[in-house]
Amino acid sequence: MKENIKTLLSYLDIDSEPSIVLDLDYTILGANSSYLRAYGNPAEGSPVGKKCFQVSHHYDKPCDLSGEQCPMNTAQKTKAPAKLLHIHYTPRGQEHVDVELRPIVDESNEVVAYVERINTIKSASVNASGNGLVGSSPVFNKALSDLSRVAKTDLPVLLQGESGTGKELFARAVHDGSPRKNAPFVVVDCTGLADTLFESELFGYEKGAFTGAQHAKAGLIETAKGGTVFLDEIGDVPLTMQVKLLRLLESGTFRRVGGLETKNSDFRLVAATHKPLQKMVDEGKFRADLFYRINTFPIELPALRKRRDDIPRLVHSLLRRGAGPLGIQYVVSEAAMRALTNFDWPGNIRQLKNVLDRARVFADDGRIELEHLPQDLLSPSRTQERAESSTRKPATRKMTVDELRQIERDFDGSRKELAEYLGMSERTLYRKLGNAL
Repeated sequence: MKENIKTLLSYLDIDSEPSIVLDLDYTILGANSSYLRAYGNPAEGSPVGKKCFQVSHHYDKPCDLSGEQCPMNTAQKTKAPAKLLHIHYTPRGQEHVDVELRPIVDESNEVVAYVERINTIKSASVNASGNGLVGSSPVFNKALSDLSRVAKTDLPVLLQGESGTGKELFARAVHDGSPRKNAPFVVVDCTGLADTLFESELFGYEKGAFTGAQHAKAGLIETAKGGTVFLDEIGDVPLTMQVKLLRLLESGTFRRVGGLETKNSDFRLVAATHKPLQKMVDEGKFRADLFYRINTFPIELPALRKRRDDIPRLVHSLLRRGAGPLGIQYVVSEAAMRALTNFDWPGNIRQLKNVLDRARVFADDGRIELEHLPQDLLSPSRTQERAESSTRKPATRKMTVDELRQIERDFDGSRKELAEYLGMSERTLYRKLGNAL
């Protein structure tokens, strides 16, 4: 067995990614040079002979007994490769990694050992970072795992999530993890573009195509040149342009505005939207054929309120990225961080960034305190107030005018929302309140 391990390691040493050979009891039997460089720590001795979960996770028992999935379980049952996203400890700190486990079987098709190959995901960081994606919560890791799997392919990706969840950063991560990473990453903002402007921006135009076109101009599709095109807010693409976009995606060809020459395109599509595209298809507001074309690999980006554990590291990351006066390194008090973590963030990371930018203006000594945060962060959010008020909904009886007036004064919302809250039509509410005038 030892000779077989040595032979196997001689092959693994050619691989630039860290790889190890494990027995059925999680013991590291051998490691290639890349693994020893990435995970070796002179103070702790060689990782060979130790358990893989001790080295990678600092656990005293296997991953599956510590609240995580373990690829060894899957590989043992299927006798096929298994792949999972994990967070590993390294001498550089914690890192997101793709772990691929391949079983080694004997002549009787029994698993006798495993080869584990580890690929570090460089587009994301577990700890505060000056750039890229940051997080370690389960919902964030799920999105990152999906991203890591699809990035190496050429499949279209559809990023779905609320406004401000970092869709452009995820799109860039798809590009950076793909074989097209050395080609351009081109962003197309689909919001508010009229049909003609969208077409000329995307496909370009020839000289004289319209008033003011004094020379020919290449569109963003040509600019991509083998790279990635990111269509941000694709739900806003006009219906009349959706058919031309579909033709581009299906045929890989297009013509400039005012041109006759058919040009070939070569790009990978990543689209994003905060709108419910399936509902828009049902309502006839978005073409079904285009939806099915771009929805090959959807990834749901989690709202910030669903990944509260990530908020402190996001706060520190955003403070590092933003420019403060005189190069001040900002810190956040415990009370202020608690308020930031407990808030619901309807505007997600974009709103968090704006709040921190504002707080920096007031934090003259570089320490952000509770008093530097907006007032609405320090009181229950409107969403929370309405959720609480729904449990105190008035009895459905005939209310007096004075009671209606009092409820209207106390209600934090529009009259339409008040009517829904009271269980009556907006017209009825106006009539009742109008009778009181």
